[in-house]
Parts: sequence; C-alpha cells; structure tokens
Amino acid sequence: MTAAALVAACYCRSARAFVSSRGRSLATAATSTFPTSSGTPTTNLVRKTDLAASSVRRASMSRQSPRLYSAVVESVEVEVVEEEEDLPTNDNDEDLLKIRHTSAHVMAMAVQQTFPEAQVTIGPWIDNGFYYDFYFPETTDAETGETVPGRKLSDSDLKVVKKAMDKIISKNYPILREEVTREEAARRIEEIGEPFKKEILDSIKTEPITIYSIGEEWWDLCAGPHVESTGQLPKKAIALQSVAGAYWRGDEKREMLQRIYATAWKDPKQLKRYKKMMEEAKKRDHRMLGKKLDLFSIQEDAGGGLVFWHPKGSRIRSKIEEFWKSAHIDEGYDLVYSPHIANLDLWKTSGHYDFYRDGMFDQMDVENEVYQIRPMNCPFHCLMYSDSIRSYRDLPIRWGELGTVYRYERSGTLHGLFRVRGFTQDDGHVFCLPDQLEDEIIDVLKLTKTILSRFGFDKYELMISTRPEKSVGSDKIWEDSTAALVGALDRLGWEYGTDEGGGAFYGPKIDLKIKDAIGRTWQCSTLQCDFNLPERFDLEYVSAEGKKERPIMLHRAIFGSLERFFGILIESCAGDFPFWLAPTQLKLLPVTDAVFDYCKDVAKQATKLGIRVEVDRGSERLAKQIRNAEKGRIPVMAVIGMKEMEEGTLAIRSRKVGDLGSFQVGDLLAELKRCDDAAIEMTLMGDKPEKEEPEASE
Repeated sequence: MTAAALVAACYCRSARAFVSSRGRSLATAATSTFPTSSGTPTTNLVRKTDLAASSVRRASMSRQSPRLYSAVVESVEVEVVEEEEDLPTNDNDEDLLKIRHTSAHVMAMAVQQTFPEAQVTIGPWIDNGFYYDFYFPETTDAETGETVPGRKLSDSDLKVVKKAMDKIISKNYPILREEVTREEAARRIEEIGEPFKKEILDSIKTEPITIYSIGEEWWDLCAGPHVESTGQLPKKAIALQSVAGAYWRGDEKREMLQRIYATAWKDPKQLKRYKKMMEEAKKRDHRMLGKKLDLFSIQEDAGGGLVFWHPKGSRIRSKIEEFWKSAHIDEGYDLVYSPHIANLDLWKTSGHYDFYRDGMFDQMDVENEVYQIRPMNCPFHCLMYSDSIRSYRDLPIRWGELGTVYRYERSGTLHGLFRVRGFTQDDGHVFCLPDQLEDEIIDVLKLTKTILSRFGFDKYELMISTRPEKSVGSDKIWEDSTAALVGALDRLGWEYGTDEGGGAFYGPKIDLKIKDAIGRTWQCSTLQCDFNLPERFDLEYVSAEGKKERPIMLHRAIFGSLERFFGILIESCAGDFPFWLAPTQLKLLPVTDAVFDYCKDVAKQATKLGIRVEVDRGSERLAKQIRNAEKGRIPVMAVIGMKEMEEGTLAIRSRKVGDLGSFQVGDLLAELKRCDDAAIEMTLMGDKPEKEEPEASE
C-alpha cells in the first residue's frame, strides 16, 4: 500500500466538473476535475487517476505535521477500484427500449397462457424496465357454483410466468406490425372479450390504429417500437421483480389491478449490476434513514403526505436554504414572499383551475368569497410584476421564493419525501426582453450548476422538450424560444437530447436529471419559457419606442422541491452528509462528569462560530459513546478527559479517518469553521499543501 494512496483517500477531494461535450450520449457525459467548493464527501474508494494527482503532496504533508500524517496513514485502508461505465437508459439506447417494450408484451402473453382468466390493460416501459397491469375477475367454481375471488399473484406465480416467458422467447416468434381501422380493432377486441382494451382504443385519437402481434399467438394495441422477433430477447437479462396493486386509470372508484414490475437489460452483466445497485438502494432508503437518524417523519394522525421536519432535519434544511438564498442573491435575484392562499379568481385567471383542478385541494369560504390554498407560486409573482409600470430598462427582473404549495395526491401514490401533499418549491421567475432570453437561460443553467455541484451532483442528463400539439402562442415566439434554449446549451457546450412535442402547452422547456452516488437518475431541475401567464395577466413593459410590449417569463426550479431533493440527497450519501451539511458536526464525549462544565464551555465557543455541536450526556462508557456517534453519522468527535481539560485541548477522532490526536480548542474550532464555510471535509489540519516544485539540477 503506497503512502500516496493513503493521502489520496484522506485528503484529496476530486470534484467532477458539471460540463459535457456535444455529440456524446447523455449517459456517458464527459467528466473532469476542476477547482470547486463542492461539498462532495471524501471516500475510502479511490480512482487510479486520483493517486497520481496526490503523490506530489506526500513529502510536504509529512513535514508539515508528521504526527498527524502518521496517524492518518495508520488508520485508513484504501481499495483501488476501476470506474464502471454507466448503465444504458431508454433515452440513449433505443435497442434497450425495444427489448423492454417487447418483454412487456411477452410477459402479458405468458400471464394469459398461465392464467387464462387474466385481462390485460397497459404495459409501458419505465426507467429501469417495464410493468404490466392485469385484472383478475371473480370466477365461478364449476363443481360447487360458488363465486371464487380473483387471483392474487404471488412470488411463486412470478416464477411460473418467467418460465413461460422463456419458452415464448425460445420459439423465436416474429413480432408483426399491422395497421387496422378503428372498427376492425373494436371487432377484434370484442371477439376476445377484453373490455380494458376497448377503453384504451376509445382514448386513442390518432389514425390508423396499430397492432403488434407475437406470431399468430397474441396481440395488443401498441405504437411500438419492438424487436423483430422474441428470439432477440436476452432471457437471462430479464427478471420479474414484484407485484403491486394499482387502480385502473388511477381512479380508486375503478377496478383494482395487479401490476407486475420487471426489469430488462441487454445482457446478464447489466442485470447483475442493476441488481447490485438495487441492493444498495435498499440500504439507502430515505424513509428508513430518516427515522434512524431522526431527520423527519410523516405523522398519519395529521394526515398523509405532510412532512414534519425534526430538529436534525431542520438544521440541514436551514443550511440548504441559506446556501440557496446566498447563491441567488449573488446572481442578481431578489427574494420574495407570497401568501399561502388566494381568491379562487386568481387561479381561474392563471388557468390553473381549468388545467390542474384535479390536483388542487377543495376551496374554502371566507366571508362569502371563495379562496384556494395555493398549488403554484407563479400567479403571485405575476401580480407583483403588474403592481408597477415597468420599463424595458427595468428588465430583466429576477425573483426567487422558497414557497410552500399544496397539491392533492391520492393516498396510494404518496411515497416518503418523494410524493407528498405539501412541499416547498425553490421557485424562481425571470421577466425579460426577447433579446435577453438566451443570456438569461445561460445564467439559470450556470446557477443550476453552482447549486447542484455544491451537493456533489455533477453527473446529469438534459432534455429539451418542444411544442406539443395543443399550445398557446404564435409560431414565431415558439421558434424563437426554442432557438434560445438550444443556443444557450450550445454556447455552454452542454449536450442534450430532444423530446419532440414534450413541452408544456405554454412554452418549451429544459429538464435536468441528476445522477446519484449509485448511478440512479432523478428528475430535478426544470426551466420553462412561458407566453401564457404574461398574456393572461396582461403583463407589460414600455419599450424604447414608448410602446407597451409583453415580457417573456421564465419559470425555473433547481431542486424541484426541498422535500424531494432532501430525500434524493439522503439516499445519495446514505445519510452520511458532507461536513457542511451534517446536522451535528462535532460531538463532545466526556470521559468523566468532572469535565462536563469544560465540555459545555467548548460547546458554547463552537456554537458562537456557527458550528453545530452536541455534548454527550456521558452516561455510557467511552467506547459506547463513540459507537453511538458513528451510528449517528457525526463526522468529528472529541474525547475529553482530565488531561484535555487541564491543557485546554481536545482529543479528536474523525469518523472517516480515525484518531487524529490532540489539538488546542481554538485551533480545532477555527479549522472546523474553515471547513464549514468552504464546504470541504475536515480530514487533516492546516491548509492544503501546494505542489512542490522540482529541485533544479546543477
């Protein structure tokens, strides 16, 4: 084991740049190292490229603090690992998408072969595989005439279905596409007695109707794409995972269906990697860690989907909010606040009542007027804009708000912090001139990079969504806005994909997915052009020619919501937060009651510096105190006995590095303050050593 490797593990923070090069697939975006204040935690897993970069620091570090350096060397083991390529996605690998889509059809055929009473509904591909929903009606026992409840699928049933799938794949049936009239499709559906397919057919508004068949054995309404034959499916790279309940059309008044979730990949190696990732994900479940680390809770007595932030979680939220506000102020934003309710007429003016009524809570009567708890923040910002006469010289106007909104979600869809009924959006709106639009988009994207990188999220995927069939605004404004989004990304050199027709009805948008520590992608940031609200609220500015013109409005959210982002962050770092975010940064562990007053005095000094500190009650033996602190993911511990009190020192232990020795209270607190301010990890004392210049040869 080399000293260079040890130093790399304990000290170097390699930060991946939030950049990529055009022409590459989204999943393999280029990464590099660059100077940053990102809060990326140090780790005991070191890439080979990190080792060479750190070897030049070894000698000077040893001279600077030989005792401390020695302690670090003795307490850390390093495993050198090769960095694996990212798993492919539906967005960047059409062959994978075809495999998943065809696998869904094969699974449905296998289910109906195994359980003839099953009726099929829908079976789309999803991020990591596919699912299919089945309805199992009640049947009548042929001998007794008694009604038999619909089948409930079990894990053993999934094994039987998988064997049936393998047989279908082995027979190498051709996958055939056929175009039929709506009447012919309806006739075929009636012939096989599939009522859910009839509802699906009625919901299809385009012609002709396309049908995909597996040989002459089975067919479904489908738009494709698919592989050419079942033999092209990799049997050993397909796995059926679980069964869950789902209401038809998401309506709890309709039939309860059984949904089979499955995953499919291009080869068994990818499946193995995916399973490993899912095993790791279970250990990182934010609901489990939130309870274990006492960060938040969902109190069912208060109602589902409502988040209670406990003191430790609130400390992290406060740090997130402080950084968010500071970053926005630095970029020329003004912070605003707006009410939580408003007259229903406001939501009618904005269009939310017409378009999103199902996602809004019921209204309330206030002195014979109807009020609505807010589902969005944007109408409030429009009202504030219209409160004054604006000149072209006033634009751009940039406003940011951490605004809590409330949306109705069915109880069956609620999921920890990821799907809730009350959440805080990190909302921002920019009102600008048409010729300012591209520059403003660039500034928003740069701010997004600054904020997400701070939390260690530097791998991402970008997608531009263009004009849908139903939209508002002229052709020219859509073309100009889309060109501005494309131009901004091109100028930054960031790669992106295109979702044709996937934009909002009021304008095109950019969506950004972040990649977490175990390779999962999460929808996070969004940036949307809006021509609808300025029109609805009659927003204007006075141009240089003295004419009244409409501003362009940009909606943007970087976290999406604080709750969901916090859940993603918990799972990405497995509850092991970087030092600047840790709810407790320093824990003082008294060896005896005689040093308790000294501990309280140190804690008071630390608190004045903004360091989050706790004093252990000292009721446990020291070894138990240390174990409890490490289970609580506390990054720095100070063991305090009579010797430390007499000398005014602290015996320091880092959770990631081990015992570091004793330090003067003032020196340690200053170092912790420096690490907190710069969002770096406290692993060694003092400044980062500079690269040594080679000695000149004589």
